[in-house]
Amino acid sequence: MGLTPACVWPLAAVLGEGPVWWNGALWFTDIKSKKIHRFDPEGPSQSWDAPSEVGFLAPFSNGHFLAGARTGLYDFNPADGSFALICTVEPDLPGNRLNDGAVDAKGRLWFGSMDDGEGAATGKLYCLDGGDLRVMDDGYVITNGPAFSPDGATLYHTDTLQKLIYAFDVAPDGALSNRRILVRIEDGAGYPDGPVVDQDGCLWTGLFAGWGVRRYSARGELLQTVRFPVANVTKIAFGGAQLKTAYATTARKGLNSEALAGQPLAGGLFRFDVETPGMPQSSIAL
Repeated sequence: MGLTPACVWPLAAVLGEGPVWWNGALWFTDIKSKKIHRFDPEGPSQSWDAPSEVGFLAPFSNGHFLAGARTGLYDFNPADGSFALICTVEPDLPGNRLNDGAVDAKGRLWFGSMDDGEGAATGKLYCLDGGDLRVMDDGYVITNGPAFSPDGATLYHTDTLQKLIYAFDVAPDGALSNRRILVRIEDGAGYPDGPVVDQDGCLWTGLFAGWGVRRYSARGELLQTVRFPVANVTKIAFGGAQLKTAYATTARKGLNSEALAGQPLAGGLFRFDVETPGMPQSSIAL
């Protein structure tokens, strides 16, 4: 397959997002359609209805997932499709929803919120450590990520509308410091969407309205670009037995009928091969 992306599931997601590789399958969401999807490379795929827009999934070790939805954090049981509310987030900001998230190697859940109207800087970055939910950063319109360096000492977080990917130093207790700009996406190249890190410590980012994904070094140097046949690439996750298959979610959101006619696979799930494996997916330590 190489670096030519192939569509493996043309499901026409409105806003495909949040891919995670877990137990031999690729799990992801369609935020605007309120769906959770499971792609099995060796068998049938599955889909579930969600109670509201789910921005991300994070696995528990018991087979359940934590689902970050508009109204809060839920325990999602794929066996029966049930959702149990764990806690509400930002009840004072009804225009916000949860967007993207990740689990670090210590089992802490990190996730962001955003203004669903994509206009107000009401988004925040959170960390759920055990039962302690903390605001770690704020002032975002659209948050994406975070992602973590292989040693866990650096956190990467995306300010999508500002076209910036930040790096932070991470203390052992999860405290963040030394926020600096790692990557600034140039005009005309799209918007940085979900980030993920491979075993070499390089950061991959989807490009919304940018027709591809990019790979950057830990110093912010552009190393590689993979072009897609669709404009809106949201995020990748590494899967397969060796974590050397990159799965990419995409979106139809914002595309008019003329654009969709030229991108019939928009909203599909894609994959391509990479040389450097991704990092193993961690489960939540709760």
